[in-house]
Amino acid sequence: MKDLLLIALFAALGAGAAGLVGWPAVRQLRRRSVALSLFAVVVVTVLAMTAGTLAVAQAMFLSQHDLGVVITVTCMAAVVSLLTAALLGRQVVAGSRALTLAARTVGSDSGFAAPDGPLGAELAELSAELAATSARLAESRQREQALESSRRELVAWISHDLRTPLAGLRAMAESLEDGVAEDPARYHARIRTEVDRLTGMVDDLFELSRIQAGALTLSLARVSVYDLVGDAIAGAYPLARERGVQLRGEPVEPAPVQVDGREITRVLGNLLINAIRSTPADGVVAVAARREADEVVLSVTDGCGGIPDGDLERVFETGWRGGTARTPRVVRDQARAGAVQHHGDTGAGLGLAIVRGIVEAHAGRASVRNVAGGCCFEIALPAAPVPAG
Repeated sequence: MKDLLLIALFAALGAGAAGLVGWPAVRQLRRRSVALSLFAVVVVTVLAMTAGTLAVAQAMFLSQHDLGVVITVTCMAAVVSLLTAALLGRQVVAGSRALTLAARTVGSDSGFAAPDGPLGAELAELSAELAATSARLAESRQREQALESSRRELVAWISHDLRTPLAGLRAMAESLEDGVAEDPARYHARIRTEVDRLTGMVDDLFELSRIQAGALTLSLARVSVYDLVGDAIAGAYPLARERGVQLRGEPVEPAPVQVDGREITRVLGNLLINAIRSTPADGVVAVAARREADEVVLSVTDGCGGIPDGDLERVFETGWRGGTARTPRVVRDQARAGAVQHHGDTGAGLGLAIVRGIVEAHAGRASVRNVAGGCCFEIALPAAPVPAG
């Protein structure tokens, strides 16, 4: 036992001396190449092993022949270890350089191009993260481009819609000033109508800006869907009567929802006004509500004639408005006579964008699909939790 302790002591002294000599070199190289640092660690390890072996061999008073054998074996092991470390270091550096070149493609139009050669586990994991980051950047860029396109389209529509009533207001004001208006009262009523239209447009812009900025404050309360639908129908009834459109309440389940009643009433009002304006005279606009699992789905169905499938995904975009190509002939004929407009042609294309923003602020979702003779807009809201007790 005593001999083993002495051997361990001599080995520790030899290896410790080599470690103390090599440690400063390892610290100096920690900011250099990974391959160089790895090679330095192996060199220190080999020196420590060699020094410990030689110290023990000397303490054991081996013969010259036996000592030579020990030294030869130790040196051969050291050479093989250093060569292995050098090859491994080169492999690590090659993988690191390949990944560095590949990292330059992150966020490019072509996407991240992963290195072709095999990588270590850590570098492979880093490559996967770079690929995921590149994909997120591409999605973010696409969203930014879509938002920028939508913003430019919105500005164009707003400019057009502001220019038209302002020009009319100017013309009517000049007619009144010059005293050439045959019926001043009619002009005054028309001016008030145009001012109300501009006020509504400004209110929509303000509401949409609050939604997009995340500044929409909701006052949630437990409300029956039956009451929400009733309030929305009552508010839209005058417009429906004026346009000769029949409002019909389909089966409405009195399911409770936890919502801001004022905002959801505005959502239903926007959908109903859009539906009424999109439906020809003597047409029907139906409102329904049903419970589905943990959601309450409210729907508004009109007789607009349908929307092309390629445009369904764009209906809720800010500033998007359908064209006459999306309107059936009978509706277009009435639109030329000032009787009806198709979905998205009213206002500045903000109503449906506001609908989606408010619904999503309630953790719900808005959707649209074509049905026979028209389309059906649906909003799904989380059902109110069942009261305890």
